[in-house]
Amino acid sequence: MTTTAPQHRTDTYTKLDFSLDEGIARRASIGLVVLATDHTIEYEWRGLLRQPGVAFYESRLENSPDITPPRLAEIEARIAPAVGLLLPGERLDVVAFGCTSASMVIGETKVFARIREARSEIACTTPITAALAALSALGVRRVALLTPYVRTINDFMRDYIEARGVAVTRMASFEHADDNEVARIDANSIRSAIEELARHDDADAVFVSCTSLRVAALVPELEAAVGKPVLSSNYAMAWHALRLAGVLDSEPQLGRLFAR
Repeated sequence: MTTTAPQHRTDTYTKLDFSLDEGIARRASIGLVVLATDHTIEYEWRGLLRQPGVAFYESRLENSPDITPPRLAEIEARIAPAVGLLLPGERLDVVAFGCTSASMVIGETKVFARIREARSEIACTTPITAALAALSALGVRRVALLTPYVRTINDFMRDYIEARGVAVTRMASFEHADDNEVARIDANSIRSAIEELARHDDADAVFVSCTSLRVAALVPELEAAVGKPVLSSNYAMAWHALRLAGVLDSEPQLGRLFAR
């Protein structure tokens, strides 16, 4: 066996100098905890959080696709580990927990406590926290509620909202407990349900609860059609996360809430 000596070559490797800028999150760095079964929230947030210098980072946690109170309660123990995976050791301004029904079953205070086990003293929000803040900002005291949940969760949600000073004057639900399929409820079904709820004078706005329902892109056209504010879990939480992070841009093209 013969061997060939390596040919001589000129070393073309260069070690480069560099400088650092503020990165993509120079204005706001937002952490988002997403359920393993959620198909929708990241997609909708990519359309809403497009402000220069704003970035969000996701972590997922295990959950059952069956949206029932016992299954939702199980999520509490998984929140802190999921938050701990969000840019460890790096700056975050806000952490948002992406499940409306779990936030109420567990309780907002407990959700925030689990988040702060991993990120002490950080600003926090959930979809229901954000929805209540949004309704207050819009001056809404009477709301129509649309959900995909089973009746037991719907009744619990109505009582939860009303205990915080907002009357739920109407409710409608698709009553479907499979989170994977809720994400596939089509725009015409959602649009028709919102228009029906909004036509009644006893509701000043419509709140669509569930991070899996695809609503955010419909908000501007629906508000123009019904003449009332329309909110959803993802839509309200994106707005609230931005405001908690100090991003106060007025964006009327996204709807009434973002114009504030």
